[in-house]
Amino acid sequence: MGRLDGKIALISGGARGQGAAEAKLFAAEGATVRITDVLDDIGNETAESLGDAVSYRHHDVAAGDQWTRVMDELLQDFGRLDVLINNAGIFQMGNLATTTLDDWDRMIAINQTGTFLGMQAAARPMREQKSGSIINISSIAGLSGAAMAHSYGATKWAVRGMTKSAARELAEFQVRVNSIHPGIIETPMLEAFGNLREQIEQSIPFGRTAEASEVAQLAVFLASDESSYSSGHEFVIDGAMRA
Repeated sequence: MGRLDGKIALISGGARGQGAAEAKLFAAEGATVRITDVLDDIGNETAESLGDAVSYRHHDVAAGDQWTRVMDELLQDFGRLDVLINNAGIFQMGNLATTTLDDWDRMIAINQTGTFLGMQAAARPMREQKSGSIINISSIAGLSGAAMAHSYGATKWAVRGMTKSAARELAEFQVRVNSIHPGIIETPMLEAFGNLREQIEQSIPFGRTAEASEVAQLAVFLASDESSYSSGHEFVIDGAMRA
């Protein structure tokens, strides 16, 4: 028996990196998984490599009509939604003085508005079911200041706050909402650190970056019935960086 047997999961930003690792482990634990992304070629390849339990759809998380389409199609195909992982996100270095308004708006649209729209879309079937788990991927940048990542940090603090608000609102429907706060994870997003990567890695008490599969293990716990009384909280996976 798998820890997620019979559950239907939607993972945004699932074409590669952390989202793909979550999809792989969720399928191995018995879930039926739909991954979405804007990287269609990679997304289709990922789904095909993970077997019949995983399927892919194109999806821009910043567009409300695309959330409606994705959710309507998922409910038509599977009849319910048990788990949503708001995983899609972008990262860009930039200090306060040089961050452009266009950069700021793009970060807000994908990381913050995309998460809000995802929770809004998932709440509809989960309220009716009176069950479900929403997992929002924040960051340790949503727990303390993030120099040289001003707009990114702002969105991850927002994700943390929205998680708590949604958890209070959806509690009466037995819908859980939690946030995961990764530290430095081995994904393509690390490329944005450039020459700073070595310096950042040296600041990790564990002495190494985390594998995406380690974050996926935490996501499985929050998606499973094992976390049935956990809602509205931060789950940190950072190798003691914020200890």
